[in-house]
Amino acid sequence: MATDPICGMQVDESSSTITSMHGNEKYYFCSTSCKLQFEKPEREIRELKTALLVSWPLTVVVAILTYTVSLDFSVYIMLVLATVVQFYSGRRFYAGLVDAIKNRSANMDTLIAIGTSAAWSYSAMVALFPSIFPGGIYFDTSTIIISLILTGTYMQRLAEAKASNAVSLLIALQPKIAHRILGNKIVDTDIEQIRKGDILLVKPGEKIPTDSEVIMGRSSVDESMITGESIPLTKKKGDIVIGGTTNLTGSLRIKANKIGQDTALAQITKIVQDTASSKVPVQRLADRIASFFVPIVVFIGIISSLAWHFIGGVETNISILIFVSVLIIACPCALGIATPAALLVASERAAKEGILIKSGDDFQKASKVDSILLDKTGTVTNGRPEVTDIISVSGYSKRDIVKFAAVAETNSEHIIANAIIKKAKELKVRIGSPKSFAYAQGSGVIAVDRNGNKIMVGNRSLFDRKQLTQIESRLIELEGDGKTAVVIGINNRIIGLIALSDTLKKDSKKAVDAFRKEGYDVWLITGDNESVANSVANKLGIKNVISNAKPIDKMNKIKQLQKEGKVVAMIGDGMNDAPALTKADVGIAIGSGTDIAMQSGSIVLVKNSVFDAFIALKLGKKTMSKIRQNLFWAFGYNIILIPIAAGALIPFFTVSIYGVLPMLAAFAMAFSSVTVVSNSLLLRRFKI
Repeated sequence: MATDPICGMQVDESSSTITSMHGNEKYYFCSTSCKLQFEKPEREIRELKTALLVSWPLTVVVAILTYTVSLDFSVYIMLVLATVVQFYSGRRFYAGLVDAIKNRSANMDTLIAIGTSAAWSYSAMVALFPSIFPGGIYFDTSTIIISLILTGTYMQRLAEAKASNAVSLLIALQPKIAHRILGNKIVDTDIEQIRKGDILLVKPGEKIPTDSEVIMGRSSVDESMITGESIPLTKKKGDIVIGGTTNLTGSLRIKANKIGQDTALAQITKIVQDTASSKVPVQRLADRIASFFVPIVVFIGIISSLAWHFIGGVETNISILIFVSVLIIACPCALGIATPAALLVASERAAKEGILIKSGDDFQKASKVDSILLDKTGTVTNGRPEVTDIISVSGYSKRDIVKFAAVAETNSEHIIANAIIKKAKELKVRIGSPKSFAYAQGSGVIAVDRNGNKIMVGNRSLFDRKQLTQIESRLIELEGDGKTAVVIGINNRIIGLIALSDTLKKDSKKAVDAFRKEGYDVWLITGDNESVANSVANKLGIKNVISNAKPIDKMNKIKQLQKEGKVVAMIGDGMNDAPALTKADVGIAIGSGTDIAMQSGSIVLVKNSVFDAFIALKLGKKTMSKIRQNLFWAFGYNIILIPIAAGALIPFFTVSIYGVLPMLAAFAMAFSSVTVVSNSLLLRRFKI
């Protein structure tokens, strides 16, 4: 069974004829109106507005003629006006009924069409054949019910349009035209005609057409709508730019790397849309109930009507109103949208924070997490070493130590060399090129500068044991703190030490503190050695540490915790942690915006911020709370009001209650749907 992405009703795929292709996925619908809402929501809103502009004025006239004006031909005027409302304004319900018959199922329009038709048909027979069918007429009932339900649907659609605004904004980010460079010409080309490898020009103030690599130029690019990062980033030759982001200052020439559905923007939009139509386990119960709910309601309506007529002795017209009230009040619209409405708003709220949650099931799993495993490199740390300490041994200044080290490392591409050169640039040290340069395999580098000084930069093995005596205690101290110590020597004399460490991300401590405060069991699990792992764990305040861990070790730890009944979230960089991310109940991948579709995690943190994992888990809890509230409202509404509609109040208020109950039923049904959507919209205010 498929699920209607608009109303949430289940649809038999084998018999359904109402379908739509979106991307590479096929969607099934219970009615044409749901399909229209999916494909062209703005058109459906216009049609609803037109239907309301017709129904309400005619309904008001019918109500006036019913309750205040008594003319000999009033009944015929009401018949004409009510017929227009019933079959013009209410034609969508009949279309839905026909669709349900074609699909051999029952949808929400079934109850409304049958209920209002019963009231209108009985009233029409009384108006046309009063001698055969004596009794009251209820054109006011049928017209008011249709007008109220249309009003509720219209308000619901407006609320849903507001809820899906983030998706619309994402789609609108994609520019329609790109400036393609063909030889010496620049040709404006439709974005759909751009192919991988095309060279494009992006002028200041324009949007990047598609995911690309910069091949010429330098500029600041605003990526906030994709990554959530508010500070513009400088882009130069070799950098990757994301389609839909805004080029701010300079002109860029870029080469298209990804197009169409492969771009980051397309992937984000698809994830948000698919999440809204996905299912969480708690909704599957609602689906099973909804699938046989409509036939049961029709049965209850018929039994109640007949029982009160033949056993309770109520008149035929009242028994029909009982039938109408049960059908209208029990329409399970709120039940069908309880989960999709919350998931749509939540997934868009997450996307605004640079968090992509790939399915509704992941929201529910995230709400139950109690244990968190954190990878180290690239997750809580920046993933690259930085100079943390510069220690002088023989009277040389820190600037001189860095200068000599940088000269020796100029021709090296080692990650430690890059960190030392970066530090020299920060200190504004002028770096000269060495006369000669040589690697000492596994030990370091040896170079001679322009002044003939022999510079040695490396580990212990590069130096004589006697030379190391004076610095051994400092080396042990630095290594015990989880740092990599590099020894610098000039002309066979040690002049200083440079310590490097993979530094913590600025929000890692904040994230771990938040996890612990919330009661999560936090683990640091890394392939680094014990001293490095313990050093990082101590800085973060994590007591549970596993070092020297291979990918299989991470998976085994997750299995162990799961056997103990824990619900585990694994937070990693999405590359070497892929097996663990897949095994965990919730895999949270720290990933870049251009590689979203390739991540192994069920949740992707576009901004590379580990604190966003805390936001994602908190949002999961909040979303499930909203879904439970919505389902409670939907179920509670039906459980309480169906007995009332079936006649539970007759012993207390007599049958006169049915003078207003059908209209109240229509109002309550419309109000319940609006309430569910409005309650879901509160997730837009979600804050930590």
